[in-house]
Amino acid sequence: MIVSEKIENKEIAKQYKELLRISYQTLSDEDKKLIRSAFDTAVDAHRNQRRKSGEPYILHPISVAKIVAQEIGLDATSIAAALLHDVVEDTEYSFEDIEKLFGSGVARIVEGLTKISKLSKESNVSLQAENFRKLLLTLNDDIRVIIIKIADRMHNMQTLDAMPEYKQVKIASETLYIYAPLSHRIGLYNIKTELEDLSFKYTEAVRYEFIKNKIEDSRESQDQYIKSFSEIIQFALAEEGLKYQIKGRSKSIFSINRKMTMQNIPFENVFDKFAIRIIYKATHRNEKFLAWKIYSIITDHFTPNPTRLRDWITAPKSNGYEALHITVMGPSNKWVEVQIRSERMNEIAEKGYAAHHKYKQGEQKDIGIDSWLDKLQEVLESNNENPVDFVENFKLNLYAKEIFVFTPTGEIKSLPKGATALDFAFSIHTEVGMKTRGARVNGKLVPLSRTLKSGENVEVITSENIKPTANWLDFVQTSRAKSKIKSSLNEEKKRIAEDGRETLRRKLKQLKITLNDKTIRHMLRYFNLNNSLDLFYRVGLGTINNKQLKDFSTEFNSSFLNFFKKRIRKQSPEYKKEDKEQITQRFDTLVFGKEKENLKHSLSPCCNPIAGDPVFGFVSVNEGIKVHKKDCPNALSLQSNFAYRIIKAKWVDSSSDEFTAILKLSGIDNMGIVSEVTQSISGDMSVNINKLSFDSEDGIFTGLISVNVKNKTILNRLINRILKVKGVDKVLRE
Repeated sequence: MIVSEKIENKEIAKQYKELLRISYQTLSDEDKKLIRSAFDTAVDAHRNQRRKSGEPYILHPISVAKIVAQEIGLDATSIAAALLHDVVEDTEYSFEDIEKLFGSGVARIVEGLTKISKLSKESNVSLQAENFRKLLLTLNDDIRVIIIKIADRMHNMQTLDAMPEYKQVKIASETLYIYAPLSHRIGLYNIKTELEDLSFKYTEAVRYEFIKNKIEDSRESQDQYIKSFSEIIQFALAEEGLKYQIKGRSKSIFSINRKMTMQNIPFENVFDKFAIRIIYKATHRNEKFLAWKIYSIITDHFTPNPTRLRDWITAPKSNGYEALHITVMGPSNKWVEVQIRSERMNEIAEKGYAAHHKYKQGEQKDIGIDSWLDKLQEVLESNNENPVDFVENFKLNLYAKEIFVFTPTGEIKSLPKGATALDFAFSIHTEVGMKTRGARVNGKLVPLSRTLKSGENVEVITSENIKPTANWLDFVQTSRAKSKIKSSLNEEKKRIAEDGRETLRRKLKQLKITLNDKTIRHMLRYFNLNNSLDLFYRVGLGTINNKQLKDFSTEFNSSFLNFFKKRIRKQSPEYKKEDKEQITQRFDTLVFGKEKENLKHSLSPCCNPIAGDPVFGFVSVNEGIKVHKKDCPNALSLQSNFAYRIIKAKWVDSSSDEFTAILKLSGIDNMGIVSEVTQSISGDMSVNINKLSFDSEDGIFTGLISVNVKNKTILNRLINRILKVKGVDKVLRE
């Protein structure tokens, strides 16, 4: 046992020396003193602890610190925090002890890391998701908390073999779902790739081993190909006096599998299994010039594919990534991707945030990470959607490929791939998005749902009379836009409810009924509603019309029925206190996808969703569409492992959901009649015009108008308004 301890202590000392040696940052004597103190404290704190593998626990925080130092390149404070990240959670040390020994900076990071560790143990999926959202709110305080957590997760994944199989799958799925996208967004591409591959290893072991063996078998031919490529251009590069190195980069196992799955092709048909990377030495002033010089040399010897040119030097990605990517017809007539980077660009690509800050000059604003954090903070603070839904949207935004579009003034805007013209409007400013009436792309009018492409020039058309509608949520992609639209819709509902209260008071007065608490309780029971705001909203919208109010009046004034209702009320529980902030809906129908189709489905027994619950559809192999609650215990697992089989689903209120109506008009063709008709429609904020066409012959006109309305009451009100226009004779619904 003594010999064993000696061996272990020797290994611990060896790992510590390796940590100091590999540090990416230049460590001062003060830095080394801080790290040594953190190391000694961690060794003391974890002296009696062991990992599942049987090795001393201290080797884990040392390994995390090595990743932080070498792979990510953070400073001495971060290395010290990494060494101490489990001390408060697992030992007798407190935050006060850490702050006293190492200062507030280290203590704050350790506190953040401890909070994350605690919330990861929660069993409730919805609670996990909500806690993750709260965690992200701390990003602006110190992003190092998240980065060190990623390093911690990476080492856990590297040593996952010691865990039972069910835990392996759970941890791997969570890593693939959250931590890999987060690494990608911060610019930690190497770590992102390793996290994806390790997650894939445990979630689909057979497939992983198959692709891994295939890559190993082709390794020799790959090296030979890189050699033959280099031999062709190295003389031309040397002639220009360039200092460079050429490396090969294999596509990750996870990426190859994704391509095989999406394109339904075998391994042999994945032609871009590796890329060639040229890393050159340059000063900050001439690195862009040299990149294009190397591009010119390569294209002199190999034919380029003009559709595959990616210039991220002129317009870097929002996470700071810079490079010139080209695809050329290489030796043996094979397409090969060539990545051209300076040494500075390569460091930023591999180490992300830390390297980016190393090269910042003075107080230069980091327009990548900092702007992303600012936007993220805004979305997080204003977001009130379902926690699991939030995590899914957040993940998609993290992982989305970027496009670059231009404003009319020539400013470049970065958006996730798949973003629409409306997303662009909200990226400019919230108020611009709220007032968006239309958009021009390359000078041509397009729908707000139009998906944008890189290089397009986009102009937003606004109007003071425009307000967001519920259908906007069906095509916006960014979390920012979704959050702002939902907030606006809620405010609009409250405004309609306020108008509805006054309308109801007036109509009940005509029916000799006073609007008071007693009347409201009767009305809630009669119309089967949850609270007063819901009642007022429906009156304001017109869903509860005059006939329904008269029927209620009859029932209300019937002493016989009231007698029995009093008896029933005594036997039933008391009404809940009205929630002044809530506006509910009477959900009765499930719709799926963007088109809101009614599809055959069944409710999953694992979570038993009921009408109104936030839900999603899962296309099962044998049982068709199964509907799950978004806080179902299986939600995160299904979203992580079978995202391609998930379809959007939601409960709607068939009485207040929008529907399309086509109106056929006819009458005498007076001067300006089209203008008068359209004005009478646009004056109603509850109606949207889809299509409009008018024909005139011998003084008689006919017209077809397609409109979106919320209910028949609003439609009838609209028809009556159009009939009042001079010259309109008939208005019929087709």
